[in-house]
Amino acid sequence: MKKIITVIPGDGIGKEVVAGALHVLDVIAHKFKHTFDYKYALAGGAALDAQEVPLPEETLHLAKACDAVLLGAVGGPKWDSNPQHLKPERALLGLRKELGLYANIRPAKIYSALVDASSLKKEIVDGVDIIVVRELTGGLYFGKPSGFETRNGEEVGFNTMIYSVSEVKRIAESAFEIARKRKKKLCSVDKANVLETSQLWRKIVLEVAKQYPDVELTHMYVDNCAMQLIRDPKQFDVIVTENLFGDILSDEAAMLTGSIGMLASASLGGTVAMYEPVHGSAPDIAGQNKANPIATIASVAMMLKYSFDLSAESEAIEQAIEKVLSKGFRTGDIFTEGTTLLGTQEMAQKISEMI
Repeated sequence: MKKIITVIPGDGIGKEVVAGALHVLDVIAHKFKHTFDYKYALAGGAALDAQEVPLPEETLHLAKACDAVLLGAVGGPKWDSNPQHLKPERALLGLRKELGLYANIRPAKIYSALVDASSLKKEIVDGVDIIVVRELTGGLYFGKPSGFETRNGEEVGFNTMIYSVSEVKRIAESAFEIARKRKKKLCSVDKANVLETSQLWRKIVLEVAKQYPDVELTHMYVDNCAMQLIRDPKQFDVIVTENLFGDILSDEAAMLTGSIGMLASASLGGTVAMYEPVHGSAPDIAGQNKANPIATIASVAMMLKYSFDLSAESEAIEQAIEKVLSKGFRTGDIFTEGTTLLGTQEMAQKISEMI
């Protein structure tokens, strides 16, 4: 199999973790006789520095013309004071919009070797295996009108949360399909007791549920869900929710596993999917060979599974990660006394050796 991958290292530790993930992918290519052709592109702060825009047209062209996109991380304090349209994060929003990526898949699975790394008690997190399906192109982040204006003599900022029937329907269908392949349990999270958008959301999710009588559907308000993820996370299997709620809940779910540096994500919906680690650019440790590359390596595993339909190759990476962790190898974010501390490059190399 030959596939073209647009690689966007981005900012901060993005360059290091992406390099580690590509090393693992090269090992997969050699072992399973595939060819992966990498096309490098700029986005985020790196693009702002080089071309004064967060998402150059050339990057969009490459992303649309390839088989999958691998993104490292974008952002950093260097660009925090930029105006809204020149912030690095605009690259993420632009890629999601232009590629039609409306479904963000965020697994939160705790590796058995890392149960003690969680900030919660072992009996609460042991066995946690959750997927958060976040709607990615609607809601407050994209709603119009938005901006700043003067009202009653003072400045105000405003955003618009808006969802259409078709937007809710397609994300609900995606979540039901994922739930059907797992434990056949889906929890839809909204704020239908307050928000009209959530009332529409719940109405459409209930209609879509009729197509999936084999899937158990429950509903939960977002504030309660945030509490339940800490109180009893194992009650959840698949969670589906809108953009803002999903942004918050998926990060909360990520921390159940002990480190946000461990978790991958996939953004699906269009003909080209995008894969990226959950963590940010961590400029405080950038260039120091300290970052955990496992989230990006696991994102590559998701790419193999979802975009290329290479389940055996994807599983080979997942098993290698599990084996490396079980042997006590750790990066700084998950290091504990009695384990072996590795740098970014060394962790990627260990996983490659296991493959």
